[in-house]
This record gives sequence, structure tokens and C-alpha cells, in this order.
Amino acid sequence: GKVSHWILQVQCCLFCVFTGFYHFLSIGSTCSPNEYTSAYGECCPMCNPGSVVHSDCSEDVSTTCKPCPPGTFVSEPNGLHLCFTCKHCAESQGLYSQSKCTTIKNTICDVLDGYYCIDYSNALCRHAQKHRVCRPGQETKTPGTKTSDTECVDCAPGFYSPSGLNCTKWTDCAARNEIQTEGGTSFVAKSKPFFFFFFFFVAAAFCHFTYIDELLKMCYYITLCG
Repeated sequence: GKVSHWILQVQCCLFCVFTGFYHFLSIGSTCSPNEYTSAYGECCPMCNPGSVVHSDCSEDVSTTCKPCPPGTFVSEPNGLHLCFTCKHCAESQGLYSQSKCTTIKNTICDVLDGYYCIDYSNALCRHAQKHRVCRPGQETKTPGTKTSDTECVDCAPGFYSPSGLNCTKWTDCAARNEIQTEGGTSFVAKSKPFFFFFFFFVAAAFCHFTYIDELLKMCYYITLCG
């Protein structure tokens, strides 16, 4: 009698344990898409975008939600208790705010002009870097974009580029009736025009003869006075 009674009690306990465990699993697996499972295993209605859970639901009370504070957001229906922090677009990282953060949408950052992205997260840029500047003796082969850096190439022999933008062919002194005073480099042209030197010599000669003429006049007046 006592043994059979004890066996019956054990069976009842096991039945209760397995029934409760099954009930707990069934609750967690049967929540609808617009519900979340609370810490107590209840299926509770989700909060709308822009808000999070203030208190979970119970048998008698539905979920209580609270709005996200400024500077935070949640973009989907949820069972969260904290909102996400809005992203900051830092100019020091080559970014600017294309679209400001709201309680239902995160900040959208874009790349500043003259920069290109070097670090992505979920197809969004997190850090950008300034485009390369081509040095003298080079030219820009491919201008930089928001996704790629500037590509530079050296000027070919016989060409120069003082600014690093475009390579220009050396001046042909003979074709312009000019004299070559020094050879060119990849960043300096090689000619100085002949007419510059011609003008210099003419001006010097003019000044020279004008000075002599003034001296002769001075001597003439001194002779008359004497």
C-alpha cells in the first residue's frame, strides 16, 4: 500500500514537471510575428518603432511601451528595453550627415567631397580618407570618387607637369624661333624666348647711349660758361 502510494506521487510529480516544461516550450514557439517572448515565457505584443518595452505584459495587462529619448532610435517593432544610440557623422572621419536621426531611423552619413570611403559597415561608410594629390611631374590618370582614390601616373619623357594635373609637352624652341637656355624636366619646361634677351640688349643699349648723350650736353654747357 505505502509503496504503491509513493509510486503514484512520483508519477504525479513527473507529469507536472513535463507538462509545465512542455507548456513553457509551446509558449516560446507559438508567439506570433508581432509578439515577443518575455523573461517569464509569455507572448507579449511588441512595441512600435520609435519605442521600447517599459514593462512586459501579464495575463491581465498588455505590454507597456515608452518612447525613445532624443539621440536614440528603434526602426522595427520590437521587444527591447533600450533604444539604439544614433550614429554621429564626424568631419574628422571624412563624413557629413546626409539625413538626421529620428526615433525611428538612424543617421545616414555620406562621404565629404574630396574624400573616399575606406571602411564600410552594412554597406554604409564609417570612415573616409582624403584623395591623393598628384605631385609635380605627374598627372591625374583617374579622378577620385567617393569609393576610390585618385590614380596618378608619371609624365612621359618630353612632357612636364608643374601642378600635378596634366602633362604638357616640352616647348619646341626651334619651331618658335627661340633659343634653348636649359633642358626641361618632368615638372619644368625647357625654353626661354629669344625676344626676351633681344629686348634686354636693346634696352641696355638705349640706356647706354642716352647716358653718353647727356654727358656730352653737360660738357658743352660747361665750356660755354667757362
